[in-house]
Amino acid sequence: MKKGKKYLAAEKTIDATKLYTIAEAAELVKTTSTTKFDATIDVSFHLNVDPKQADQAIRGTVILPHGNGKTKKVLAITHKVDEAKAAGADYAGGKELLEKIQKENWFDFDVIVATPDMMGELGKMGRLLGPKGLMPNPKTGTVSMDIAKAVSEIKAGKVEYRVDKDGNIHVSIARCSFDTDKIIDNLNVICDQIVKVKPASVKGAYIKNAVIHTTMGPAIKITFNGRQ
Repeated sequence: MKKGKKYLAAEKTIDATKLYTIAEAAELVKTTSTTKFDATIDVSFHLNVDPKQADQAIRGTVILPHGNGKTKKVLAITHKVDEAKAAGADYAGGKELLEKIQKENWFDFDVIVATPDMMGELGKMGRLLGPKGLMPNPKTGTVSMDIAKAVSEIKAGKVEYRVDKDGNIHVSIARCSFDTDKIIDNLNVICDQIVKVKPASVKGAYIKNAVIHTTMGPAIKITFNGRQ
């Protein structure tokens, strides 16, 4: 891939041999954006795990204290429509909304949350929702009796993390317009969470590599001293 002038200029500001502290990386990453728009800031982890092993297939959610700058549209599939809407759901309803998805190819939402009694209907749509990553799951808090809490947590900044087949996790944690302190707070929370969910069966170094970077920007390596 050919690197543009802005990317190369940003790359020169980073010491590729250095492991930056959370505070250093949070301040530096704001200056490395190569786009005209308010770029997203992502953190990526390369873990010493085998996702084929059930206990090492890391997946879960965490609430970022300042959100990540992305407002998610929430569809609640539930009979508790009033509760869901009061909590901030963009759309709420039952089978009629599932039929709208099937008949009209309607996907004007980012997340589906549901009460357990509706999972039978949602299960029938697994082939449609599964590949898009939209199937609600108790592990990520998107299936819950407390539909109001499920909706409000997503609106408050809850993000999902999930290890891929190569042992990588990518999470959007902020935008370049965020104050450095807010980036630090969010980065600390996701880093602490990844350490917290380390599988007991993992031997040796758990986090092989961790970097923070903007959309289309160069990577900044971060240190985990004191965490692992």
